[in-house]
Amino acid sequence: MFVDELNPPGQLRNFFLATAILVLFFSRPLFDLLRFVLSDGLYSYIPLIPMVSFYLVWSRRETLPRLSGPSRKLAALFLAGGLVTIATYWFAIRSASLANEDYLALTIFAFLLFLTGAGCLFLGRQLLRSIAFPIGLLVFIVPFPEVVRHGLEAFLQYGSAVVATGLFKLSGLPVYQDGFILRLPGFNMQVAPECSGIRSSLVLFIMSLLTGYLFLRKPRHRIMLALAVIPLALLRNGFRIFVIGQLCVRIGPEMINSYIHRHGGPLFFILALIPLFLLLLLLKKSERTIKPFPVQTAEI
Repeated sequence: MFVDELNPPGQLRNFFLATAILVLFFSRPLFDLLRFVLSDGLYSYIPLIPMVSFYLVWSRRETLPRLSGPSRKLAALFLAGGLVTIATYWFAIRSASLANEDYLALTIFAFLLFLTGAGCLFLGRQLLRSIAFPIGLLVFIVPFPEVVRHGLEAFLQYGSAVVATGLFKLSGLPVYQDGFILRLPGFNMQVAPECSGIRSSLVLFIMSLLTGYLFLRKPRHRIMLALAVIPLALLRNGFRIFVIGQLCVRIGPEMINSYIHRHGGPLFFILALIPLFLLLLLLKKSERTIKPFPVQTAEI
């Protein structure tokens, strides 16, 4: 256990008290976040993130280091970051109208900074270092600012269109790409923001971080697994566009309203898990150390 003889009940009590005060102070943004999650499918995973973080900490509770003295410099850094974020929010709402996503991004990010600062004060550097990943995972409860969301959607839209164009050319089907529009024989397809695959790509990225943390030891392998999600997301979405385009050309334009377009996302998501799982196995295998055979010495 991470119980310390110094003052564990007092330190934990103070941390939980600080957390309760922060939740009370940020109750309005946290409530607005819950309402926003229920209305926007992109962020439907957010309620699961705190539960996953708590489980990761709880599962290691017997091996966590003991509570230590406060890390005041690190706490000051996080608390200052929270104050700057709150100041940015107040300046933004006074100078211009603030989009709902931007309001939640600033306030929830400030909440996380203050919470981490409280952890530095009452839990200590060693404990925080050992649970750095579960704490860092909480950043995914912060919605993207509006400009970041649009930028990611545009990147995935265009990248998926490029991949689909390549697949059409490999199949021998004439195609001309005009931005987000693919001009096929007798049929044009537009890769809309709703077809960017941003939600499934984000979920796939979070899964890659979790599996890397749980099953890989080397940081570079964890980074490789996470970065592999980017080309994998483009290939998955490009292949989906390719399949739908082939159906529309070979069968008829009415296939744009088929089940595979409207509800086929989970199928292509599962297909994307296969190469990710294979990469995980490959990286896991490379981390296995070969134990040398015991050398026996015979007396003469």
